[in-house]
Amino acid sequence: MTLQANVPTRPRRNGDQMRAATPYERLTTPLVRDGGVLREATWDEALDRAAAGFRSVIDRFGPDAVGMFSCSKATNEVNYLAQKFQRVVVGNNNVDSCNRT
Repeated sequence: MTLQANVPTRPRRNGDQMRAATPYERLTTPLVRDGGVLREATWDEALDRAAAGFRSVIDRFGPDAVGMFSCSKATNEVNYLAQKFQRVVVGNNNVDSCNRT
């Protein structure tokens, strides 16, 4: 594999030794699954599908079927938005974080 200029790289860890960084590709457009196959989609389509998925679970099993896990290393603003989404949009207080160490 040849390294390309201006391609972000990340180190790969193998035990205590760091191997040479290799380029990786980031997704720049969302992917949706149609008939078991992933395809590129618009942001509007992907977000509509995500919202429909949340809505179908809530309609079928109730709001307590959905929980939110937020990271304690995230900013206060991100954690606030996570709990606000869960309480206002989903309709429950099922919010947890990883800060119990």
